[in-house]
Amino acid sequence: MKKITKISNRIIRRFNPCYDPSELGSKEREYLPIVEAVEKYLDKCKNKGDVVWLLCRKEFMTDRDMRLFAVWCAREALKLLENPDQRSIDACDVAERFANGEATSDELAAARDAAGYAAWDAQIDKLLTYFK
Repeated sequence: MKKITKISNRIIRRFNPCYDPSELGSKEREYLPIVEAVEKYLDKCKNKGDVVWLLCRKEFMTDRDMRLFAVWCAREALKLLENPDQRSIDACDVAERFANGEATSDELAAARDAAGYAAWDAQIDKLLTYFK
């Protein structure tokens, strides 16, 4: 599938958004490169999640780009933790390597499972602290 490199209200409407893209003030037939459109209209968008919803589509991002974006999001979330679990950090590293063709699906599955156990352990620790 050829990736879309320019965006317009007409293209956005094809995805059936829950908002009217013309509310942002864009001209109906204005075709802009995606980065330029985001820079121009992001501040006018009431719900920034709509921008993420739009851009995280197979029409705009390759599987590799989507995986790398997910890794970036996870790393940003881990920065919010005082002491992130090493298993979660390792899972990000493996996911990035997988996106770049440098890790196997078995390695990815093992890292995902380890990160899942890290999340489970964190929940248990929080519950135990609550009941102390």
